[in-house]
Amino acid sequence: MAIEKKPHKEILNKPVVTKEGRKLGIIKDITFETRTGELIHLVIKDTTPYSNQLNLERSQEKELLIPYNSIIAIGDFVVVSEEDLI
Repeated sequence: MAIEKKPHKEILNKPVVTKEGRKLGIIKDITFETRTGELIHLVIKDTTPYSNQLNLERSQEKELLIPYNSIIAIGDFVVVSEEDLI
């Protein structure tokens, strides 16, 4: 399933939720591979207690990292598959 391309600025500061409706936080930034342009992670700020207990990868600055390939949909919220996170 291909995701419609959106400019970087359009998804910054959007809430991230699981498809079950659990809020994880707000998108602060996106990391990518500079040589290929491949999107790697969503960097999350304002994390919730639920997201903090998931034992997800963190940046050197202790920011939560969500794999970009876990995104299911982008609209008013960014919806991710919780199964792809764990």
